[in-house]
Amino acid sequence: MPNKPLLLIVDDDPLISDALSYAFAAEFDVVTSHARPHCLALLRQLRQAPQAALVDLGLPPQPHRPDEGFALIGELLAHAPEMKIIVLSGQNGDDNARHARTLGAVEFVGKPCDPGRLLTLLRQALAFSDDETAAAGPAGLIGESLPMQRLRLQLAQYANLSFPVLIEGESGSGKDIVASRCLHQQTERHDRPFLALNCAAISPSLLEPTLFGHARGAFTGATTARAGYFEEAGEGTLFLDEIGELPSDLQPKLLRVLENGEYQRVGETQTRTSKARIVAATNRDLRQEIKAGRFRADLYHRLSVFTVSVPPLRDMGRDRLLLLDHFRKLYAAQAQCQPFALAPEAEVQWLDYLFPGNVRELRNIVIRLTARYPGQAVTREQLLAEFDTSEEVDRSNHVDSADIADDQRLQAALKHLQTSPRIDLDATLANWERSYIEAALELCGGNVSQAARRLGINRTTLYNRMESWHRS
Repeated sequence: MPNKPLLLIVDDDPLISDALSYAFAAEFDVVTSHARPHCLALLRQLRQAPQAALVDLGLPPQPHRPDEGFALIGELLAHAPEMKIIVLSGQNGDDNARHARTLGAVEFVGKPCDPGRLLTLLRQALAFSDDETAAAGPAGLIGESLPMQRLRLQLAQYANLSFPVLIEGESGSGKDIVASRCLHQQTERHDRPFLALNCAAISPSLLEPTLFGHARGAFTGATTARAGYFEEAGEGTLFLDEIGELPSDLQPKLLRVLENGEYQRVGETQTRTSKARIVAATNRDLRQEIKAGRFRADLYHRLSVFTVSVPPLRDMGRDRLLLLDHFRKLYAAQAQCQPFALAPEAEVQWLDYLFPGNVRELRNIVIRLTARYPGQAVTREQLLAEFDTSEEVDRSNHVDSADIADDQRLQAALKHLQTSPRIDLDATLANWERSYIEAALELCGGNVSQAARRLGINRTTLYNRMESWHRS
């Protein structure tokens, strides 16, 4: 079968990996991995990203917990946002299934599973196209809410300027669409190259030659000279996604290009000049990264000459219905079936849901509903089965406890300031936050969903904050 799609299987049980590799070999080129670090290293070595992945949640070093699998889903989508991920796991509780889908998995299947069913799910997932034009809509960004109107106004002001733009926004909110459609295709540069590079998806040792090019013999394997992205972009646009992952030794070299356009290929002394317009994106708070010493302040200021923030879906009100209508028509046409509808009570539930995974989560829900209920009216109960209800904030207890604690917090802060002539406010707040998170986890026996509800935040936010401890 020519041009077979590439399938990634991540499972720490070699019997499962081998069996699935054999079962799918006729339709897929298969690569396998047994652990998250190995998987990320493997991705950086591949010539192309896998179109689909089967991922177990219970991976070493914690095979009896879902944490590694959840983290890997986010990292796979950061590497290749269009990748279709199906979770295949023995940890098949409803909370885990819903959270995996919130993070971006298109489907969740419990073990054991018939390979024939998995093959059907993989075919269905790959049948739906995720090209950026379809995702953005024919007229550009979809939405009429105030945050979207504000974003459109900013983009109209900045689009045709040559200065760098920094795009901020949560994972799954559509930063890549803003870069490609609004800051390139709908500008005077639309007929010039648009190159995108995910700084988290390439080995740090290969990132410099990929950006700047290299001379022949500059390193092992460099058998010919090669231009980098800055050179190939010409006078077009170079989009640097996940810019917060840029290694510290490359940051001054990027700063030099931003300041005067100058750079050198790896292994050369000749100075070259770039005229590309730089657009960068991040879901991290780069100001906090600067304070932690992981990102240069001068580079941040050069990148953020103009800054735009892509709003999270929870702030976009009835835009949820506009996106629903757009995607269900799109995917029904791709599947050659009638679009589903929402029963009135399901539509109310749709508007109430916060969509912590943003547009990516909404799109995946529409894909699943299109496959399961073509031409049918989806009920409230059927829709709730698609939602990660553990992400919703239980506000009833949260507000009361906050009111009671206000005076206690004020007294503690006054005492601290009286005894300490100068404090590091950021470090103090970070320590308080970590203490509360650790206490909540202890009270809930390590159950992250229950701890998140007790703290009044969604589970995705809690995972992100816990992950930041390891980056500190």
